[in-house]
Amino acid sequence: MDRPIGAAVIGTGFIGVVHVDALRRLGVDVVGVLGSTAERGRERAAEAGLPPAYGSLDELLADDRVDVVHVTSPNDRHVEHAAAVIAAGKHVLCEKPLAVDSAGARSLLDAARAAGVVHCVNFNQRFYPQAQEMAARVRDGSVGDVRLISGSYLQDWLLHDTDWNWRLDDAIGGPLRAVGDIGSHWMDLASFVSGLRIEAVMADLATVHPVRHAPAGPVETFAAASGETVPHEIRTEDVANVLLRFAGGARGAMTVSQVSPGRKNRLWIEVDGAHDALAWCNEAPDDLWIGHRGRASELSQRDPGLLSPLAQRSTWHPGGHAEGFPDTFRALYRAVYADVAAGGPSDHPDYPTFADGLAQALVGDAVLASAASGAWADVAPV
Repeated sequence: MDRPIGAAVIGTGFIGVVHVDALRRLGVDVVGVLGSTAERGRERAAEAGLPPAYGSLDELLADDRVDVVHVTSPNDRHVEHAAAVIAAGKHVLCEKPLAVDSAGARSLLDAARAAGVVHCVNFNQRFYPQAQEMAARVRDGSVGDVRLISGSYLQDWLLHDTDWNWRLDDAIGGPLRAVGDIGSHWMDLASFVSGLRIEAVMADLATVHPVRHAPAGPVETFAAASGETVPHEIRTEDVANVLLRFAGGARGAMTVSQVSPGRKNRLWIEVDGAHDALAWCNEAPDDLWIGHRGRASELSQRDPGLLSPLAQRSTWHPGGHAEGFPDTFRALYRAVYADVAAGGPSDHPDYPTFADGLAQALVGDAVLASAASGAWADVAPV
């Protein structure tokens, strides 16, 4: 390619702005964005310092400067938007969930493979350096056979019945909310760190607010609603507890909640092996706890010189200089754009692909089946 790689972002909300920022930090030329409407796109571009807004999806796809499209639109539009990007012959990166059901996710995986384009799902939690370090320590055998994976992902931004976001409308967000929105991050991370596929689940889902009071106007993600409201029936979960069975016999337990006071965005994961244990929390992202039986346990701080080669690829700054959420996007996109520069997906991508997005959609199917039946449900293979 005799020009810089060009990208465009569909969606101008909170996460769309994060994508633009990460791409700019990586040096990618972000040539335009697409809002929910042409007018909304222009407004958000001006407010948030985004690139110029396209008037339509067709205009974006016809732009020869665009090689990669990031899909950050609401969940129910992911299949439509990503499929159009693939049909236009452009590489595609899609926010999670890849689709609101496994059929949609599978259709996108099949289309991307047939087209030979680079495809990625934005499971950025993998790209914290200490999350990569956990995976490296499991892979090198120092942890021993994995026996238990446990943890939680807790938020409080939907604590009150007046808190509102489009994700609460199951026609837009899909039939799973807390599990689909943040639980998918945790379960993808659990499988990535352990190298084990989730084979079966037992799920208990709870809706704390069966009726919420939605504002008459739009509300940005994580922003408080105000003004006139209307009642809206809620059919998705605020809280979920999920027991997990992994390939090879390991067991797991995950709690997710979007109604936990004071927990803004706390992901915690622990992996217990036959020799050592590892624990990490994204609110203290530079610290990795390493548990031992016959000697003192350790708290290892991120230091590029001491990290495994796998983790070194996701770190940017010297030890003592905190890295966090925005840096994970940059690390993920560096891996993805290496394949874009090469012209297509590598044989073994070191980033989450649409296959990983489908894997989480299939886990979601099993979570819904288990919650409905009150019994264990098997997860279909990809």
